[in-house]
Amino acid sequence: METSYQSKKVLVTGAGGFIASHLVEALVQQGASVRAFVRYNSRGDPGLLNLLPAETLGKVEIIAGDLRDLTAMKDAMQGTQIVFHLGALIAIPYSYVHPAEVVESNVLGTLNVLLAGRELGVERIVHTSSSEVYGTARYVPIDESHPLQGQSPYSASKIAADKIAESFQLSFELPVLTLRPFNTYGPRQSTRAVIPTIITQVLSGEVVRLGNLEARRDLTYVSDTVSGFLLGGQVPGIEGMTINLGTGREVSILELANAIIQLSGRSLGRSLGRSPRIETDSERLRPSKSEVDRLLSDNRLAQQALGWQPKIELEEGLRRTIAWIADNLERYRPGRYQI
Repeated sequence: METSYQSKKVLVTGAGGFIASHLVEALVQQGASVRAFVRYNSRGDPGLLNLLPAETLGKVEIIAGDLRDLTAMKDAMQGTQIVFHLGALIAIPYSYVHPAEVVESNVLGTLNVLLAGRELGVERIVHTSSSEVYGTARYVPIDESHPLQGQSPYSASKIAADKIAESFQLSFELPVLTLRPFNTYGPRQSTRAVIPTIITQVLSGEVVRLGNLEARRDLTYVSDTVSGFLLGGQVPGIEGMTINLGTGREVSILELANAIIQLSGRSLGRSLGRSPRIETDSERLRPSKSEVDRLLSDNRLAQQALGWQPKIELEEGLRRTIAWIADNLERYRPGRYQI
């Protein structure tokens, strides 16, 4: 299904983040009037929106504030029709260190989006979940009925946010759709995520230091995730649903690292001149009971309800990501563990 947001007034929360910045760009390309809500800082830094082409960024209205401030949320949402709620603190290791901040931002922030949306009568709120809410797979592929397991403060905060969104749809008939992306990757992503962590180390050093090498993940290229969000904002009759966005293909972190080592030389058109060795770094390991060993999506509902199908195979997505990071390596601090 093709989407068009011509003349639609749209709010994107967390717009300075990885997926959201790509979503903002796609919405502008489809003719939307986009308001981007970013977390306030004294530098006036809109995050990854700075990497958008100047012509695109010039069409975006940027508003700074904090999701935990209901007044700020109402002001940002005023006059908009569709809300894409991606604002959250998403780093799992950070949630071990600062669980209170993560819970406040993710749970109270989502509540404020819902309260504002109900008061202002928006047409739809697309709420962003995470595959982390499933925890280690009890069965695969993971469908939307899989039990929810709060194996980290982050995942627990997202479970709470999802359930609050569900409650507003059931209690107040608020038009909410919950999308649950599995691990998304691509250009602009930070080394908080595993693929940029591997790529930056492969391009710059002799050693690739990682956490659990046996964990298995379902990896979705960012343009495919964005296409799911665009569909989620427009397909009729899907309010109240929770829908996975994943490829249905899994790979271990060790397999992923070896694939990136092989692809890096080919993607750059030259030999790396070395084969980096892969090591487990104890600092990067999650607490044993918090580790999510396996995530593999069942995306049949996305196909049926949204008409969504991922288009970018892992190898192609990795090539694109390697090329972008190689051109922007100065933005990264390879080898440094980022929580």
